[in-house]
Amino acid sequence: MTLGLIFHSIGIITLMITIGVILSRTFHFNEDTRNVFVSLIVNVGMPCIILSSILQVEIDGDLLQKILLVFILSIGINVLGIGIGYLFAVVFHKNVDRAKELAILSGLGNTGFIGIPLCAVLLGPEGALYAAMFDAGVDFTIWTVGALMLQKDRQIGLGMLRTMINPPIIAIIVGVSMALFNYRPPFLIQDLFDRLAAIAAPLAMFYIGIMMMNLFQTKSVRGLQRSRSTLWLPMTVKLILLPIFAVLIGKTLSLNLVMQQTLLIQAAMPTLTLSSILFAKYSADEEMGVITTIVSTLAALLTIPVMIYLLNLLVL
Repeated sequence: MTLGLIFHSIGIITLMITIGVILSRTFHFNEDTRNVFVSLIVNVGMPCIILSSILQVEIDGDLLQKILLVFILSIGINVLGIGIGYLFAVVFHKNVDRAKELAILSGLGNTGFIGIPLCAVLLGPEGALYAAMFDAGVDFTIWTVGALMLQKDRQIGLGMLRTMINPPIIAIIVGVSMALFNYRPPFLIQDLFDRLAAIAAPLAMFYIGIMMMNLFQTKSVRGLQRSRSTLWLPMTVKLILLPIFAVLIGKTLSLNLVMQQTLLIQAAMPTLTLSSILFAKYSADEEMGVITTIVSTLAALLTIPVMIYLLNLLVL
């Protein structure tokens, strides 16, 4: 993974987000338009990236073990980030009654919207497949550890299981099943997957740009001022510490280069976009989730290439 390719990819992402910022001035962004973007990205683009990637790699017993390992490591890295974030919140912000929110913002990243498309561009089909499994681990952590932390009356039920069943997860199950049974859909369907997969990254970046412009209003600016004393905590853990831990874990387990790079990229993702939705669902601090998502996404445009380059140079 060369420095030129990294900065080229981040440059493209920055330009796409800028286009989203410009687009935000051409229409009224409301719940309906938001749902259209999210539906296209989550229900069409991401599943097609996963299916397209699976159909381009040969899945055997060895690769199956690797993607399962990535899923397990993802859960471990996510929980580690949550734990470090909670510890830092308790130690450095004793008077702030938002330790659980800060912990979740520290451990869970935007591995679906940004991570899967970025790994597909930088690492190819195999990297996209690993990225999808890492994102599945994030989904699992969100609706188990994250939900349990925020619930007032902690309980595990079928409702929690249903929230983990989503189109990307279904695409992983269907794609791996097709590969294991050596089934190849007609070329027309494969070509459709390839073409629809290409929409995920642009739509996701447009959405982030639009969301930024619509949230940087008076209320959000006041929220930024209120949250600035705690912003450093999830950003430091999420954008710096977790990528370092991910690389150390990869080296300790002697993972292959693509797996190590996938863990690094996914661990370096900014705070997950779903944080505000998760907080709203459990009556937590939704505004802090929104502000942290915006600021960490902007910061990640700088930290992702720097972390990838430095850690590749020093460790990989």
